Amino acid sequence: MIRKGFIVLVVIICLSLIISGCPKKTALKEEPSVKRAEESEAIRERARLEAEEKAKRELAKKEFERSLLTKKTPGIAGEVFESEMIKDIHFDFDKYNISPKDAEILNENSALLMKYPTMNFQVEGHCDERGTDEYNLALGERRANSTKKYLISLGIEASRISTISYGEERPLDPENSEEAWTKNRRAHFVILSK
Repeated sequence: MIRKGFIVLVVIICLSLIISGCPKKTALKEEPSVKRAEESEAIRERARLEAEEKAKRELAKKEFERSLLTKKTPGIAGEVFESEMIKDIHFDFDKYNISPKDAEILNENSALLMKYPTMNFQVEGHCDERGTDEYNLALGERRANSTKKYLISLGIEASRISTISYGEERPLDPENSEEAWTKNRRAHFVILSK
C-alpha cells in the first residue's frame, strides 16, 4: 500500500512537471524612452562632430585665403597670387627629378590644392645662373613639367596646372655663391585667378 501510494505520488509529480513544462526565460525589454534617448544622444554627437569638422575646414580655408598675396607677373593675364602655405621644391645641380624630400612637400601641396578644385595654378621652373640662357630655359621647363607630372600622379587634374620656365631670369637670391644657386634651382607655385 505504501508502495502504491509512492508510485502514484511519483506519477503525479512527473505529470505536473510535463504539463507545466520548463519555465521560459523572460526577455528584458528596454524601455522605449531609454532607447530613444540613446539614439538622440548619438545623433547629437554626430552633429557636434560634423560641426567641428566644418569649422576646422572653414578655419583652414580662411587661413589659406589670408596667406594669399597678390603678385604682378608680366605675361600672365589677370591677378596672380602666392601663398607661403604652398612650398617650393628644390633640385640638385643640372637635375630635374623629384627627390624623396621634395615628394613629401609636393604631397602636402597637393593635399592643400585638392581642397580647392576650382583653383588653377602655375608651376614655374627656375635655374641658377650657370649654363647658357637656352640651356637653363630648357632645364627650367623640365623641372616645371616633372613637378606637374608628379602632382597629376597624386590626383590633381592636368587642366588645373600650367607650366612656365624662367631659366635663370628670376633668381630668388642674386648672390653668386653655392648657397644662392641652391635656393635658385627650384619649382615655384603661383595661383592664377579666373
